[in-house]
Amino acid sequence: MSVANFHLLVLASYYILMLRGCLSCEGHLVALFVFGDSNYDPGNNNYINTTAGFQANFWPYGISYFNPPTGRFSDGRIIPDFIAEYAKLPLIPTYLDPKNNEFVYGANFASAGAGILVESYAGYTIDLKTQLEYLGDLEKQFRQSLGDEKTDQLLSDAVYLFSCGSNDYLSHADNNDNILYPYTHEQYVGMVIGNLTDVFKGIHEKGGRKFGISTVAPLACWPSVRAHRPGKTCNDELEIIINLHNQQLSKKLKELEKQLEGFKYSVFDLNTEVSNRMKNPSKYGFKIGDSACCGTGPYGGIYSCGGKRRIKEFHLCDNASEYFFFDSNHNNEVASRQYAELYWNGESNVTAPYNLKTLFEGEGSLALGREEL
Repeated sequence: MSVANFHLLVLASYYILMLRGCLSCEGHLVALFVFGDSNYDPGNNNYINTTAGFQANFWPYGISYFNPPTGRFSDGRIIPDFIAEYAKLPLIPTYLDPKNNEFVYGANFASAGAGILVESYAGYTIDLKTQLEYLGDLEKQFRQSLGDEKTDQLLSDAVYLFSCGSNDYLSHADNNDNILYPYTHEQYVGMVIGNLTDVFKGIHEKGGRKFGISTVAPLACWPSVRAHRPGKTCNDELEIIINLHNQQLSKKLKELEKQLEGFKYSVFDLNTEVSNRMKNPSKYGFKIGDSACCGTGPYGGIYSCGGKRRIKEFHLCDNASEYFFFDSNHNNEVASRQYAELYWNGESNVTAPYNLKTLFEGEGSLALGREEL
């Protein structure tokens, strides 16, 4: 066991003891429950029947922090890891890892490839609806072990963090002229947002009140998208759809705030932050903004990092921190920390109407202003 992993184990053990005690003290535990896709998956897909395309539990994933690789689609830590750190929690445990049985400070249900729609990459991943069912299973465990009163308090105080939507559009792209046939853009986005709304309402029925979600990133210019397109251009139709999704997400959250008792949310404008780093990488400490550190082909956009997938050939850069993208679809650890800081304590031009710090603290003022994202 490496020194870093030993320290993580000691820290996790300390927090388990501390949080167990906190359940019976005057202060209330603020747990973190994580839902979503490969941006937030800490390794749940290691424990399901899927393919290497939906797994990252092999070298060189994790090279900047984890040894051995955990299944995170990064050279190191991902956004929920840093959010947990800022909230003074240990790493949130991977729900499907059989070694994990302590979830009083939260659980991570995220699964690489997961969509809001069950049909997105069906059979290879754990869709959002199933992730909600996992939360229901945990709720039953909590009620048996903690009792109803403490369970109600835990679920009410908790923050529910989401990264989702990308796969509902990428799974259909494939460079077709009409990528969502037979639906119109508005119809398809409406289905995606409608299913997401159902999940939010399901958590609200269990007592959840505080939600964090990011906008969908500018997938149209992803290395993996451009590498497969004639002229290596961005996918204009995909850009239109993603913008529509983000607009409808903002509108729906405002509606839910009025409809659902106690509903509070934080939207992190990931789309803008990714675009800024791709267009002007040096401003954010990167040398390369449009190509992947690990992969092959134009922009490193062929999804071959690690040599375990359909294409075995890949290259690996000398310094992952210099590349905004670690592989053809995912940013590196440095970017994840930058995002997490903005998500945690950002002002309203980035994170609104609340930032995550405000949601975790429970009391406090709105992020400055309520501008549109």
